[in-house]
Amino acid sequence: MRYFIFTDIHGNLEAFHSIIKFSLRRKIDHYLFLGDLVGYGASPNEVIQKVRTLKPISMVRGNHDKAVCGLDSVQTFNPIAASAIFWTQRHIKKGNKTFLSKLKKGPRIVHRSITLCHGTPFDEDFYIFGEFDAAEAFLHISTPICFFGHTHFPFVYTKKDNFVEGTFLAGDKNEFKLEKGTQYLINPGSVGQPRDRNPKAACAIYDSKAKKVQIFRVEYNIKQAQKKIKEQNLPFALAERLSVGI
Repeated sequence: MRYFIFTDIHGNLEAFHSIIKFSLRRKIDHYLFLGDLVGYGASPNEVIQKVRTLKPISMVRGNHDKAVCGLDSVQTFNPIAASAIFWTQRHIKKGNKTFLSKLKKGPRIVHRSITLCHGTPFDEDFYIFGEFDAAEAFLHISTPICFFGHTHFPFVYTKKDNFVEGTFLAGDKNEFKLEKGTQYLINPGSVGQPRDRNPKAACAIYDSKAKKVQIFRVEYNIKQAQKKIKEQNLPFALAERLSVGI
């Protein structure tokens, strides 16, 4: 099986289109989405409508998805993120809001060998930002591999013989083989809101037969995404940050 993994689109239709176009040029058997369709960007309805056309797909919800459909408050959000949530709540269509409300809570096991979560397998809103966080997460994983999002940083953590090590995945392409006896926590990076100073959209492909994971960065029309944000009077910083990936 070849899986296409993506997360944290955040209403950025241009970035989303770019990675889906990228996926269509490769043989993909199953799509895996790790949460946060909405928030920050100006195209929440279009993003939701697009993701609903991808089949087969397994999904989990993100914290922005929960906040927009009223399943969570914005108390933990910074003012800019909260402002985008309120804007999205005013503009999202009823059917798309219902779709968000029905997204499954992580963790979710797919095909008995892959765990999906947004933040961590023990708390969907918690961030994995280092080996100590990863070590706690590994205690809650029964599968060889777990894909997660939420941090917007492409990263891989490995656990072998109770030793946990993390590696930041810099550059536009990374590839690594999965070793027997090792567990993996893998974040492919964000599609629509990268935070690692690489503005390109991020995604991953996992080939379960070849035991290989590839992380890719894909160019997209950043200026168009910025234009939409500005036209909708969303916070200016949400547009500016796209150019530098922060």
